[in-house]
Amino acid sequence: MKPGLQFRLNQQLALTPQLQQAIRLLQLSQLELAAELRQLAESNPLLEFAEDATEEQGETEVDGEYDNEFESLASVSSDAAPGGSDANDEAPEWTEPEISSDEPIDFSSSNGSGNGSGNRDEEGMEPQNAAAESLQEHLLWQLNLTPMEPRAKAIATVLIDALNTDGYLGEGIDAVLAALPPHLKATVEEVEAVRRRLQHFDPAGVASIDLPDCLRAQLEQFDPSTPFRDLALRIVEQELELLARNDMAKLARRLHATEEETTGAAILIRSLDPRPGAAMDTTPVEYVAPDVYARKDGTRWRVLMNPDSQPKLSLNQHYCSLIAQARGDDASWMRGQLQEARWLIKSLESRAETLLKVAEAIVRRQSAFLDYGPEAMQPLVLREVAEEVGMHESTISRVTTRKYIHTPRGTYELKYFFSSGVSTEDGGSASATAIQAMLRKLVDNEDPRKPLSDQALAEELHNKGIQVARRTVAKYREILRIPSSSERQRNS
Repeated sequence: MKPGLQFRLNQQLALTPQLQQAIRLLQLSQLELAAELRQLAESNPLLEFAEDATEEQGETEVDGEYDNEFESLASVSSDAAPGGSDANDEAPEWTEPEISSDEPIDFSSSNGSGNGSGNRDEEGMEPQNAAAESLQEHLLWQLNLTPMEPRAKAIATVLIDALNTDGYLGEGIDAVLAALPPHLKATVEEVEAVRRRLQHFDPAGVASIDLPDCLRAQLEQFDPSTPFRDLALRIVEQELELLARNDMAKLARRLHATEEETTGAAILIRSLDPRPGAAMDTTPVEYVAPDVYARKDGTRWRVLMNPDSQPKLSLNQHYCSLIAQARGDDASWMRGQLQEARWLIKSLESRAETLLKVAEAIVRRQSAFLDYGPEAMQPLVLREVAEEVGMHESTISRVTTRKYIHTPRGTYELKYFFSSGVSTEDGGSASATAIQAMLRKLVDNEDPRKPLSDQALAEELHNKGIQVARRTVAKYREILRIPSSSERQRNS
């Protein structure tokens, strides 16, 4: 052997194109899957959707040796029951590759199946739904109706464009000055004057720099004779932090006012809108369509596929019949397309069977949650489900990401049912989801005048047998977006 020459043996997993396609289909959401299949069907004449096939049924038939070769392979439908249909021997394996899936969650919905006219009115016209008016559009409309010099209007237009969704000028005056056309040569005082005018547009308080500025602009809209208005302005400009702590006695002493007057001013301030632009947020609401359903059958929970969660593909019988007549390169190309079509259909079947199998395993483990609620959620990790269904953890991760199950308690992403465990006094464990549900219940039932601190919440959980530290309670409280005890007290 020559010096420096070494031999090394290693193992490397080679993914076939068919297996790569199967893995990709498994991790797609409903909307992504529908778009992917539509694109594949457009590029492969041997594929067609079930609704397309019904239009051509009976026009062409496959005879002779091709009767079995081109038999339609339908996707898994609503008849799929727990236990699933028999898996084809040639179906792609899901347990070998370990490819991570870190794609963002998709909360878009699938339209499902229909007669194709669900989006039309009775006269066959497309519905014309008016788009919601944005905050910027609403303010520009008012600006166009407001007598103002062209120079001031140009400044106002830039100010309006710089507002965030809450209606605030988040980046300040300097950012507006930098965005103005150089020929205007506007000063800070000039921009500030225009901003003050915008604050009195509808909704009042927009174009503010911070919360005190926003509340002050709204209070200035009230008639000067409004009870407690002047005192409220003083609080907003000088003592807003003290009001946040809800220390009315100290606030009254600072302002040299009675507690009754201070309370009246506080009520007036709390009637204002701290986020004036949020009401006009035009971000569309997105909906989720479930992939599977969990239903109670006597004392047992059953899992059923949503028949509309996966488009149904079949082989186009007309084009299949042409293969027997094709010659040369045409015949070779069409047979290649046929093989790809068959693999795609089998991959869809395996996807549905895998999803159903994993959902069944999750429902078996979390039946107490379905019966009694979040406080009965059991600790569950990917490895446990992977071992039960005989698949790799990476496969469980893909099949539970952006896949949803509808239950009598609501619709959840399958990943929701996975959480780590916390030790209990009896040697068992409780899931993080269950502990968060207990935490929420404790806060909902607390005395609003004496809200529980994080340490007090930890002690209450300890009394229930849950060994959890104060810092863990603080972390769960932040996850649940529960304010601290001091903030809960002042908001009561």
